[in-house]
Amino acid sequence: MEKANGAHNGTFLEFEDVYVNGSTLDIHLYWAGKGTTFVPTRGVYGPLISAIAITPNYDVSTGLPAGAIAGIVIGSCTVIMLILALLWKKGYLGGDKLLLTTILVTELRALELQTGYFSLRQIKSATHNFDSANKIGEGGFGPVYKGILTDGSEIAVKQLSARSKQGNREFVTEIGMISALQHPNLVKLYGCCIEGKELLLVYEYLENNSLARALFGHEDQKLNLEWPTRKKICMGIARGLAYLHEESRLKIVHRDIKATNVLLDKDFNAKISDFGLAKLDEEENTHISTRIAGTIGYMAPEYAMRGYLTDKADVYSFGVVALEIVSGKSNTNYRPKEE
Repeated sequence: MEKANGAHNGTFLEFEDVYVNGSTLDIHLYWAGKGTTFVPTRGVYGPLISAIAITPNYDVSTGLPAGAIAGIVIGSCTVIMLILALLWKKGYLGGDKLLLTTILVTELRALELQTGYFSLRQIKSATHNFDSANKIGEGGFGPVYKGILTDGSEIAVKQLSARSKQGNREFVTEIGMISALQHPNLVKLYGCCIEGKELLLVYEYLENNSLARALFGHEDQKLNLEWPTRKKICMGIARGLAYLHEESRLKIVHRDIKATNVLLDKDFNAKISDFGLAKLDEEENTHISTRIAGTIGYMAPEYAMRGYLTDKADVYSFGVVALEIVSGKSNTNYRPKEE
């Protein structure tokens, strides 16, 4: 902006003697704030860089010949088929649902996750072999168990159910999305476990369970939420969504904001969870046309009817949750008396 004498003006910056390590050139763009639409006047917002051109001062390789590429593809497919056959022979694969495949493991490794990997033995020890007494919830993904690791730290373990409507793709999506996001109002992912037929996600444990249980649970589960606490929960959800939509390096539409997917810690700080249905929102698109997924009663009309997805869909869902928080009535279960 300084070089162009203002945000509305164009300019051209040239950088020479740029070092390329191997075949990769890293370009880092740092967040420098954003404008406003109201105070004190309508400002400038959106991308200030319109294009980046890179001109190498050396001959660029055209890549491998077609024959070599074909050989690599055929060889890779053969190796994958052999591995799958071996897994099937050992009993790891079976039934209608392919819970663990070489492709799944490859995708997870390709994500270069900043999360840890847990062994099945660690998880079984922490949850007392998935004891029903440690079960703290059940979602679309499967049951969730409380666990205690050997160092004394508490965890929540989400287990992919064999009858779950969500599968390998959602498992990879959830790990990939949430491992790239860090915010006080998003649930923290500690790691995952992929072993045998088990697909497990390990999260921080939140003492007050879900907002749905606090508002609509059985009498022994409901929490007496004062008005300041309800406001604090609303603000926490809003901050989490603002981060997903505007502030994170990935622009994400959650698609399934509802009371069961908002968790509460011991201080009633709200944390958004369950990113299995989340979608990346590429800023040049006015909307994403996608298969409709979510929960009836929380979906925005234009998304539910036409599959037009923008971050406004999450804002609509947040509005429904806010009404639930204020009224104490469930949007999906509420049946008013005739009088």
